[in-house]
Amino acid sequence: MFDIKEELKKLPLKPGVYIMKDQNDQVIYVGKAVKLKNRVSQYFQNSKTHSPKVRSMVQHIAEFEYIVTDTEMEALILECNLIKEYSPKYNIRLKDDKAYPYIKVTVQEMFPRIFSTRRYVKDGAKYFGPITDATAVNETVELVHKLWPIRKCKKVFPRDLKKERPCLNYHIGQCQAPCDGRVSEEQYRQWVKEALLFLEGKHQDIVSSMRTKMEEAAEQLDFEWAAALRDKIQAIERVAQKQKITNAGYQDSDVIGLARAMNEAVVQVFFIRGGKITGREHFMVKNTEGSTRSQVMTEFIKQFYSGTAFIPRELMLEDGPEAGEKEVLEEWLSTVKGSKVTIFVPQKGEKYKLTELAGQNARILLNQFGEKMKREQERTVGAMEQLRQALGLEQEIERVEAYDISHIQGYYSVGSMVVFENGKAKKSDYRKFRIKTVVGANDFASMQEVLTRRIRHTREEETAGGASRFGRLPDLILMDGGKAQISAAKEVLDQFGLTIPVCGMFKDDHHRTDGLLYEGRQIPLPKNGEAFRLVTRIQDEVHRFAITYHRQLRQNAQVESVLDHIPGIGPARRKALLLHFGDVEQIAKAEVADLLEVPNMTIQAAESVYAFFRQQVQQV
Repeated sequence: MFDIKEELKKLPLKPGVYIMKDQNDQVIYVGKAVKLKNRVSQYFQNSKTHSPKVRSMVQHIAEFEYIVTDTEMEALILECNLIKEYSPKYNIRLKDDKAYPYIKVTVQEMFPRIFSTRRYVKDGAKYFGPITDATAVNETVELVHKLWPIRKCKKVFPRDLKKERPCLNYHIGQCQAPCDGRVSEEQYRQWVKEALLFLEGKHQDIVSSMRTKMEEAAEQLDFEWAAALRDKIQAIERVAQKQKITNAGYQDSDVIGLARAMNEAVVQVFFIRGGKITGREHFMVKNTEGSTRSQVMTEFIKQFYSGTAFIPRELMLEDGPEAGEKEVLEEWLSTVKGSKVTIFVPQKGEKYKLTELAGQNARILLNQFGEKMKREQERTVGAMEQLRQALGLEQEIERVEAYDISHIQGYYSVGSMVVFENGKAKKSDYRKFRIKTVVGANDFASMQEVLTRRIRHTREEETAGGASRFGRLPDLILMDGGKAQISAAKEVLDQFGLTIPVCGMFKDDHHRTDGLLYEGRQIPLPKNGEAFRLVTRIQDEVHRFAITYHRQLRQNAQVESVLDHIPGIGPARRKALLLHFGDVEQIAKAEVADLLEVPNMTIQAAESVYAFFRQQVQQV
């Protein structure tokens, strides 16, 4: 038995990371501390001074673990990694998971390439970005290829030199075929050098060089080349006019503003690269209730810059990080970047106006999204809370799993599992099951097989020390059906010693969601309530997912083989049946009179088909 008081006594006065867990062994909070003993002990003392969020978290702490580190910076890095891995419920979390595009120049290659990518790798290449406007990235890369004959192929040199004939790009004048030795490496490098100047924004240098070449071409009466250079100069000048100069002294900076409301916040970031504003982006931060603006800003910096490849030279903040955090954040960012990174809060001047502008934009966005955020909260988390109250459950519902079985009269049986977390579909955790141990149309046994495989996989993977491919076990299970399906699920849960609530989702005579069956009684859910709408979405989704997989399986397995089991139905009649009815589902529903309308169908054959499918129904 884990004794929290005894474990608190064992905590060292050293830096490290602490991991809070609930009774289900789920990580609910990850934090770092300069002195683990002092920080962790605070959670279990003076509860009146804690925020509501902290008080709620403490009530759910069943045990904790800790990892000692040598320095606070090591603790910060470990904390970031663990938050990413576990996504704990009570941590402030950055909702956006965006990988911004870069323009990559492979200067380390014999004949460099220029293209867009969303992966920043320390491979010796030169990167420009991140750039928030993907369209602008693609347009810029396309323009570069129009201005300079840079290759687009992925050949490796010198390995692939002169191994193949030049491709189409050579014949249409967009490449000079370095692969075939038709251009010198020196000339090619000159084109790449000019393209780099263009990407760096040094337009005057490249334009000046091109003007000189244009004049030389005109003097030599090479008017065609002079006209081509003129067109390139005009294209570069048009691009230069579109770019807004902020202040050449800013170099690479991120300007960050913040706005708060309810349990969420909006962070607005202006990206300044090479003294120019290259874009801006907003980020939603959730679970901020009870946190100060400085705490939200600190968590945003840690989570955002632990996930982005490019870190600027300076961060200009509207609100500073928590007390004592600025130095360790600067040390961490500087280590990752490989050069000094400065964090500061401007108090006056142009930089102050920029941070103020970022904050104003964040507040505008929050006002725009405020009502939308509120409606979304009611539709998702609010619906889960309504569902919990309707069922009379004490524990909060975060993860719901729903199951359904699909087959044609017992053939090609499949199971489906869909997952909703905090009221939203989590499609990465959806799973398909092909029924392996059940013969015929036995939904009860099929459901037991599916649930047994799901739980067994999780238990085995967790025992082996890894995270389960199926995700953690749910707080609530919904079965597409009534008492039989509920009974099937409960038998499996009892075998594993689990006490997860199980509900049946039943439908009305029009095959529409009607309500829930729980503990032998129907649960009244108001038809205009968010809980009812959520259950409807879940039931529709699990049914859709099962049917989609079943149809895919039938197509792959050539489902007409089901008809081979019917006496009197050979290849010709099987083909005629499918042509007439379209699929086996319609054949299974047909009456004898309907079957007799099929060409070359005798009364004996029609009755054989009819009897075959009715016998399957009786076996259920």
